[in-house]
Amino acid sequence: MSEIKLTINEIEVFAVEGKTILGIAQELGIEIPALCHDERLEAFGSCGICTVEIEGSPRLFRACSTPAADGMVVFTDTARVRRNRKAALELLLSDHAGDCRPPCMLACPAETDCQGYIKHIASGDYNKAYELIMETNPFPASIGRVCPHPCEDRCRRELAEEPIAIAALKQYAADDFCGTDLPGTSFEAESTGKVISVIGGGPGGLSSAYFLRMKGHDVTVYDAMPKMGGMLRYGIPEYRLPERVLEKEIDEKFKWMQVNFRNNVRVGDDITLDELREKYDAVIVAAGAWTSTVMRCKGEDSNDVFGGIDFLRDIAEGRVREGFTGSKFAVVGGGNTAMDACRTAVRLGAEKVYNIYRRTRDEMPAEEIEIAEAEEEGVIFKFLTNPVEIIEENGNVKAVRLQLTELGEPDASGRRAPVPIEGKEEILEVDYVISAIGQKLNPKGFEALELTKWGTIIADPHTFCTNLQGVYAVGDAVNDGAGIAITAIGHAKKAAEAVHGFLTGGEVPGAAQYLSKAEKTSADFADEPKKPRTKMPYRCASERRGDFSEINLGLPEEAARNEALRCLECGCPDYDNCKLIRYANQYGVKSEKYNGTVHSRSINNDIPDVAQNPDKCILCGLCVRICEEEGAGVLGFIGRGFDTEVQAAGDLSQCRICGGTSSVRKCAEICPTGALMVISNLK
Repeated sequence: MSEIKLTINEIEVFAVEGKTILGIAQELGIEIPALCHDERLEAFGSCGICTVEIEGSPRLFRACSTPAADGMVVFTDTARVRRNRKAALELLLSDHAGDCRPPCMLACPAETDCQGYIKHIASGDYNKAYELIMETNPFPASIGRVCPHPCEDRCRRELAEEPIAIAALKQYAADDFCGTDLPGTSFEAESTGKVISVIGGGPGGLSSAYFLRMKGHDVTVYDAMPKMGGMLRYGIPEYRLPERVLEKEIDEKFKWMQVNFRNNVRVGDDITLDELREKYDAVIVAAGAWTSTVMRCKGEDSNDVFGGIDFLRDIAEGRVREGFTGSKFAVVGGGNTAMDACRTAVRLGAEKVYNIYRRTRDEMPAEEIEIAEAEEEGVIFKFLTNPVEIIEENGNVKAVRLQLTELGEPDASGRRAPVPIEGKEEILEVDYVISAIGQKLNPKGFEALELTKWGTIIADPHTFCTNLQGVYAVGDAVNDGAGIAITAIGHAKKAAEAVHGFLTGGEVPGAAQYLSKAEKTSADFADEPKKPRTKMPYRCASERRGDFSEINLGLPEEAARNEALRCLECGCPDYDNCKLIRYANQYGVKSEKYNGTVHSRSINNDIPDVAQNPDKCILCGLCVRICEEEGAGVLGFIGRGFDTEVQAAGDLSQCRICGGTSSVRKCAEICPTGALMVISNLK
């Protein structure tokens, strides 16, 4: 065959006559997206996203089926081409239904692959489960114990009966991890020569150090407290998170990774932000929210009134007043910190512990298990009450005057606002009052950073950069303020990626990527066998209220594996290889552009050893054509127009012709969207 000369993207190319534009481009390493093309098959041109522009022609051409011609001038990435590819992808996605990622993973602020590590636990591979968690969370044993698990709130298993015990399984994987020494005798990440300082040794700060060190940067963490751990150490009681667990997680990782710790160093007193900026290539501020929010009521400046986090920190450091035993406590607030303070007071020997909350139990932001266990331990709840005065006698707290309330219209948070009931009050005799209504950043030392009206540091939600170049901020100190530890860890990973990109000229995190999501109801799981949730074994209230030993006893192996087997595996197992989602994000699709009827079909197993999800199929035809190429002819297109689908329409006995073994399924191998998956690969 004769040789031709053409130009592709201003590059002169010599090629054999008869080759397609797509084939020539692939040889040059020029990517032209294609979903319906495979070199083993003749061109089909069904997906419509391989279009290119040819000079002198008003229309676009499909590169997979257009032969190159001598003198042709081709452009593969013009604005018109990109618009056309985007529209083609949006059309394909308009009837593509499936979960790219499982809802549990999307609900996790750190984007932990819950489905992945649960699958490893189900198969008994606990080391792999641990290693997978560690990709996004360096504190699985600690977080497994204390996280309020937003992942479980989105678990699809709840539509069948109860959500998977995801947090408990995380704890199990971490506690069971047999490799007490991390792999290798020394840390081997190639050094970048860059030095970074992190302000704050809590979950956000230490996680920032972890992810940065994994990328080869030299990291020093400064913290105002005597030991690292932040709120995990000083804000969460021992009965929920034993110090030995946190110590192990810090020691086994950060000493091995040679992260530098500088304790008892407070920014604003011992060192300045400017000094750190001058000494280091980048700075991450993870200072936390250590200042308790005031109640704004008369008498709260008494010596017998404590902030919730101050109270918990004092207890963690061993500062316990003799007068606590036999006293009466009032704890104001409805979150987990308030529950921690209530239950800590019980363990200190308080005669009575009251929880004062201005809304009802249903509106409490604390975890239900925390509220229930506090009740079991004897905490007395005073709902629909709000402190208006702390009454003193001889300099000591004598009582707290409560305003009774009722719920009115929803406030800015969406919850019904408490409204005072005129003339309705109650006097509650107490010895100590703990205010646990919120926490905020102490801005001392961070005056150069731009703050919100609530006193938190303004940080970009994707990169976490601040108004100062080279300075980033994560965790409780930024944007919306105090949250949960896993959120700070999620911030840390993104900030570390941004810092790495900033220092090396690489990519930085951008806006959230497009993901396909399926809508499910309980009707979709009506036939799912009922498997009740495994309950965490725990110590009884009469025993646990007398000490600070850990409450939860951990899942036994058999229980953990049985619980893991309840997982419905919602996310697509082929996500990492899916061309459709890669192209969708490459071209910035907006799938809602073509809203309309979407099919909802059941997964079927008509094809031997293959699970077929028709709702993921884009009718590219690759499976049908490869089946014909193999001489089987089992698959075919059934129906017409919008209702066309691929089905096993031929002689199923011919299906095993692919390589002569059930483990080879070329239809599943060639599928670009995960609509066909070998069943053994799903287990």
